[in-house]
Amino acid sequence: MQITKHANGLLSIYFTAGYPHINSTLEIAKALEAAGADFLEIGFPYSDPVADGPTIQHSSEVALKNGMTLKVLFEQLKDLREHVQIPVFLMGYVNPVIQFGVEAFCKACKEVGVNGTIIPDLPMYEYEELYQPIFEENGISNIFLVTPQTSESRIRKIDDLSTSFIYLLSSNATTGKQLDIQDQAASYFQRIKDMDLKNPFIIGFGIHDSHTFSKATSYANGAIVGTAFVKLLAEDDYLDRIPAFIQSIKS
Repeated sequence: MQITKHANGLLSIYFTAGYPHINSTLEIAKALEAAGADFLEIGFPYSDPVADGPTIQHSSEVALKNGMTLKVLFEQLKDLREHVQIPVFLMGYVNPVIQFGVEAFCKACKEVGVNGTIIPDLPMYEYEELYQPIFEENGISNIFLVTPQTSESRIRKIDDLSTSFIYLLSSNATTGKQLDIQDQAASYFQRIKDMDLKNPFIIGFGIHDSHTFSKATSYANGAIVGTAFVKLLAEDDYLDRIPAFIQSIKS
């Protein structure tokens, strides 16, 4: 159930656990799989989400007010694999993971069937020196991020440490900024593609419609939609609107 390099045009959807309602998480995951999403990123909310734009920041604030915590999330996901077969990754910041306990966190991920984690503010050296054995013992992939400024040597190090996919940020902006693939961005994507990495790479930040998804997946194995989907969750009939949303991105 890991992401394969041979797959192309993969669509990942990000949403925040506990938003818009405390018990929304599993029903949204089920609806996304049924609508054709290829894998999911479930965000666990944090009070200081520095890399997130206003839409996802707001969803985190609401989720925290609703009572979402890692403990609650793992309880909600205990039946995940009875309903959802596609890969699922948890995304969030390192502080809640440290507070929960890294070993307990990885064990809980394994128990509920989570495939991996995306923790943008976990330094690579810290992961390698302190936590890598814990992640590997539990079969949890840690996903590393690459930006336009990441050196080739660091990218190859990330490729060596990775066991699922590499998260390629379209820019250094926060989430929610629209993707604008000009010559500079296209050159950056092509540079990564030409490195012939062993892991697939997935482009995130700024993917919001079929045009940006198509552009991104012409370079990468897949792309991630976050802010545009979280905006949809503010609508009363969000579950009914998910199939059309997924179709509009993939068409």
